[in-house]
Amino acid sequence: MIEEMRLRDLGVIAEATLPMGPGFTAITGETGAGKTMVVTGLGLLLGQRADSGAVRAGAAQASVDGIWIVPEQGAVADRVREAGGDVEPIGNGMAELVVGRSISSEGRGRASVGGRAAPAGVLADLADELVVVHGQSDQLRLRTASAQRDALDRFGGMPLQSALAGYRDAYERWKELDQTLTSLVAEQDARALEAEHLRAQLAEIEQLQPQPGEDTELAVRAERLGNAEELRLAAATSHGLLSGDGDQPDASALLAEARRALERAHDPALEEVADQLADLGYRTADVAASLSTFLADLDESGPHELAAVEERRAALGALVRTHGTLDAAIELLESGSARLAELDDDGDRVERLTVEREAAASALDESAAALTIARVDAAGRLASAVTIELRELAMPDARLEIAVTPSQPSVFGRDDVAILLAPHPGAEPRSVARSASGGELSRVMLAIEVVIASVDPVPTFVFDEVDAGIGGAAAIEVGRRLARLARSSQVIAVTHLAQVAAFASNHLSVVKAHDGSVTASDVKRLDGAEREAEMARLLSGMPDSDAALTHARELLSLRTDDR
Repeated sequence: MIEEMRLRDLGVIAEATLPMGPGFTAITGETGAGKTMVVTGLGLLLGQRADSGAVRAGAAQASVDGIWIVPEQGAVADRVREAGGDVEPIGNGMAELVVGRSISSEGRGRASVGGRAAPAGVLADLADELVVVHGQSDQLRLRTASAQRDALDRFGGMPLQSALAGYRDAYERWKELDQTLTSLVAEQDARALEAEHLRAQLAEIEQLQPQPGEDTELAVRAERLGNAEELRLAAATSHGLLSGDGDQPDASALLAEARRALERAHDPALEEVADQLADLGYRTADVAASLSTFLADLDESGPHELAAVEERRAALGALVRTHGTLDAAIELLESGSARLAELDDDGDRVERLTVEREAAASALDESAAALTIARVDAAGRLASAVTIELRELAMPDARLEIAVTPSQPSVFGRDDVAILLAPHPGAEPRSVARSASGGELSRVMLAIEVVIASVDPVPTFVFDEVDAGIGGAAAIEVGRRLARLARSSQVIAVTHLAQVAAFASNHLSVVKAHDGSVTASDVKRLDGAEREAEMARLLSGMPDSDAALTHARELLSLRTDDR
């Protein structure tokens, strides 16, 4: 539940602190005093879209801070810690959670959760666990088929949720198979052409059997063969100088003679130089041998090898032009076979997928039937329970029915859900979307929430003028029902009716200051004579009217009688 909320520069409110706490809190005030800003502020704490137009005129930014009492362990605390924040233990397994939201006049916003900055989406995640908000727009939403289906599914509890989860798994499986099969059949011609083209490419690559780096090696070989005579002359000249050519002394002989001369000197310092000359002699011999091998290779090569190399290079060049690089062609040879096998398997695959889709469709039919049975069962129970609630909300002759009828399959099932209302005996039940007045719709919505709360409890309910369009005895019953709902959940209601506010255990009043602004002292908890005066104002517009005060005391006594 929300323990306290602080507003600053939000709408007409300059600064206000609203103590909430358990039970039923009624928030009243004159038109324009800022009652709706309470719901707006709460909406900001719950991650709803921020509007810079809500910033108080002349202020740089608006801010809202809230203190929630939540379980120390559980989904809420886990989500807070996941976002980097934490909760503050207060004993008995409960903890305080501090959340905040600010928005500047330029439209920039910030949020904090458990002492750490966080995206507004985290607040929205927490809202799903913390509160249900009902305003006049939510009453209108109850007119939609999706909202009516959601209400029934919430009431159905675990059996219905389990059936819905099973249906969704079956639906996703069938949908995946159907899309794959449809795409495969539609692309069959294109895939056949791809297979033909790929088969030709693989045959070409397999015939050439290219090796990694072969094109680079062949370029070097072609360069050598194209300059064979020049290379032969250079290698032969170098070889002759190293190993001897005719009567000229060779480098090896000269190095050997120099080494022997040093060795005959028998000087330790020269012995090291002699060893170096011996090493140079060995290296010279190795170089001469390499040049001999090079010359022999040139002698064995000829114009025919150069032609073969150029022919091979041309063939590999064609692959490079087709595939970008030689490595890409080699990679296609390795991976293309698997793709070709997949394409060649299309016919058999279509048959297999058809069989799988038929099996998935049968499983989907079974899941849809189970979901429909669960919804029909829940519909009967919800309709009966809400009908009883409506009798206590000054609609004694009203009868609610919930029709579950077949519809096109979707992720939500194969059912259309319609809430039907017969407001008086003999009336044909008609959809609340068309037949219910504003006041009737308010009471239907409240009755549904009261019934659903018995099987799907919500920590906090917020009602923004749930009493719109009603008055008199109906308003008294709405107030009484909100008080009963508050026995198991926190209830916060913004109201303009004394009949509703009379049943609150906590009455807050938002009052305009003389200059039209609202300050912290203008939001206060009312008790005793102050509460009676506010009730009188709600009843007659005259807080000091004796008749209104008498009526106010009479209404307040109703809450005492209901305890």
